[in-house]
Amino acid sequence: MTQSHATPAPNPAGTTLRRLLATDGTAGHPFVATLLAPRVNARDLIDTVHALCTVHGQHPDMLTIAAEQGDDAAARAWLTEAAAGFAAERAALAQLVSAAGPLPSTPGQAESSAALNAEHHALEMLARSERTGVALGAAAALIGDWQAIRTVLDCAADRFGVVLPTAELFESDALLAQAPERAAAFGAQQLLAQHRGLWSLLEARSSARGRD
Repeated sequence: MTQSHATPAPNPAGTTLRRLLATDGTAGHPFVATLLAPRVNARDLIDTVHALCTVHGQHPDMLTIAAEQGDDAAARAWLTEAAAGFAAERAALAQLVSAAGPLPSTPGQAESSAALNAEHHALEMLARSERTGVALGAAAALIGDWQAIRTVLDCAADRFGVVLPTAELFESDALLAQAPERAAAFGAQQLLAQHRGLWSLLEARSSARGRD
């Protein structure tokens, strides 16, 4: 007797997110490869954990803000659970910043600080978007991209003698299957663009410090 197999429900928003992560995500940025190199400059790692803490380490983070918006019960439940899990990542950032010590002296510090604060604000605005699906797409992109970011944090933890707990990230495919594709894709694109800007800024700061 031939068994029938149910065809998976189409998930255009989930497919789009995976494509965006592959083409525009943190893992593909050249400076991330520098940070993961065996002889990475410690100042680059210190600068990175401080920057990530400015952008993602504050409370409420963008997942918490997004969970408080909108009236979709399923989306709010997922965002609330994801925000609870991401709290551990914020704690990990704080632990790393404490272990890493002060920021390395870098030309243009005031401009860099302003850029990082502007990025944090941009992510807040994404989380507060009233367009259905945008905040969810941005949140799902953050969770997806954090896997690559966490590899950098783990590298920093090894360098600074910190033991971090295993990251507990949340699968978003089932929820994205119900999301408007264009709005979710827009949110994801904007989140990933902010992350690319962050890595490019850190790369420029590394170059400004030199390799001494």
